Amino acid sequence: MSDIVNQDHPPSRSRRTRDGPTKYEIIFMVIIAVFTIVSMSLNSLHHEDVVRMGGSGMNYHPLLSKDRKSLRQKPFGEKRAQEKELPTKANFATMSNISKEKTAGEHALGELKCSTYGGPDDEIAAKEMMYWSDIPSDAEYVSPFKRNNDAKGGSVQYMTFEPDGGGWNNIRMAMETVVVMAHAMGRTLVMPPSQGMYLLRKDRGSQNTDFSFADFFHLETLSNEHEGLDIITTEEFLTKVALTGQLRNKTTGGVAFPPGNRTNWDGQDLIPYKAYMRDVIHTPLWSPSSCLAAFPASGKPQDVADLHGMHSTIKDEGSFNFDQYLDKPTPVDSEPIDRMRESIAGRGDLCIYDEKMQQEPVLHFMCYHKMRVRLLTHYYSFLFFEDWKQALWEHRFVRDHLRYLDELHCAAARVVTEIRSIAKKEAENNHDGAFDTFHIRRGDFQYKETRIEAAELYERSKKYIPEGSVLYIATDERKKSFFDIFKDHYKVYFLDDFKHLFEGLNTNKYGMLDQLIASRGRTFVGTYHSTFTGYINRMRGYHAEKDKLEGYELGHIESYYFIPDRQIETMRQYRPVRRPFFNREFPVSWRDIDQGIDGL
Repeated sequence: MSDIVNQDHPPSRSRRTRDGPTKYEIIFMVIIAVFTIVSMSLNSLHHEDVVRMGGSGMNYHPLLSKDRKSLRQKPFGEKRAQEKELPTKANFATMSNISKEKTAGEHALGELKCSTYGGPDDEIAAKEMMYWSDIPSDAEYVSPFKRNNDAKGGSVQYMTFEPDGGGWNNIRMAMETVVVMAHAMGRTLVMPPSQGMYLLRKDRGSQNTDFSFADFFHLETLSNEHEGLDIITTEEFLTKVALTGQLRNKTTGGVAFPPGNRTNWDGQDLIPYKAYMRDVIHTPLWSPSSCLAAFPASGKPQDVADLHGMHSTIKDEGSFNFDQYLDKPTPVDSEPIDRMRESIAGRGDLCIYDEKMQQEPVLHFMCYHKMRVRLLTHYYSFLFFEDWKQALWEHRFVRDHLRYLDELHCAAARVVTEIRSIAKKEAENNHDGAFDTFHIRRGDFQYKETRIEAAELYERSKKYIPEGSVLYIATDERKKSFFDIFKDHYKVYFLDDFKHLFEGLNTNKYGMLDQLIASRGRTFVGTYHSTFTGYINRMRGYHAEKDKLEGYELGHIESYYFIPDRQIETMRQYRPVRRPFFNREFPVSWRDIDQGIDGL
């Protein structure tokens, strides 16, 4: 206000020719009075919360701060319509639905456009890298729980989560599971703050090392393209929900605000944030190793009862017979009990999204090792859907839309194109430029039995890779002399040999690039237990299904493992999901998943 007074230059009291305040002073006093009344009201309301919370409440209300950042500064919200006013405490979250209209020139997940990323030609890139499909009707699918909630005018419900504490592919797996659950439950997904991730902290200080999932996936487009899924940032959630008094401490029942009133936790110490979220939000203790997360076909109590009945029947049948499904997959459109029988994998419990959980305004999935609560699993090995069409939709959703950024796919396409060009020159009859790929995990890998010497790696893989082939090796082994024996038999290349094709790319994304390149090999040999190898195999499964390669009807792919002996050729056979789920991928995620599209 002082700036306004100085700008208007009101006359001093000594120069007045009449009694009483000037019009400028009246305006000034009115504004001060209004501001004081509002401040006293807010402080009075907040004082009650502070007392209930034992003095740990807010010292000020961020919504009144003139320096508060825009709610729409994050990538998920930049291209959406402006939200209506914030919700009241009495109405949990009746915000307007986020606009799903696609703006002109906006990226589409069904495409791969490389012209803005340095090539190659879009047609070449699409032929080389695109395993996904563009199914417009899939984008319109809304889960039954969201349909029911919208039909009755219910409040917006949310899901928050903590990333896995392991390496990138463990983090990715848990994220995929949460995204699928958010859609299945009809909840708005709250993405965690940007943060450092294990083994993704190279060259800290010279490049970004605090990442959000939007740094790797097209999350804004994902949200905009799908009617059944909204995605917001942690800052948006805390501002809309926490700072408006809608979160209460589960022990005391008192309104609880974020530590220090902070809403933007990007790049911050997340220990206080995690503790707060666990204290104020319902946290299901779902364990993928002990329970199958089951989603009824609707919110009707009978569907929940039916799921319990199926599970009881299967338990009464005795132990899980793994061998009966070897190359004999259950048809994807089978009765729910038949599909559950294959999916249960010996788990003794169901974690059902029942009526009580459906009523929770917010769910928080945490990663807490002390309580053995961790979503270290593939979404498809943990989540079961009573409706087979919904199950296949979720598989297509991950395949077609939850994929790496175009920037990474285009960089990989450039490298693969270059490798194929080399391969064509090495052999006259290699018209397609076929090459083979390895993933050899060394580094800090906990499964020591996989750390075998190069000579043994060669002996175990030589019957799968023709002598003289061009071989691309994805590896974390820094001493390239380790691979000299392979150089005696193959034309060996590494990611470092093609750095000129992706200059400027954050080095912490090299692993994702390695995966994409390795997925395009004619034959692939990988490291068992490695989730890095696992994702390569899943993408190879997607490609095999799309290109109708030999054995695709049963989910076979031309992939092998170095060790252990019993698993070397496991990817050449259909096998059902089996614990531990994380150490490999399973054909159920890519085999015959394009059924039932017209029935949604």
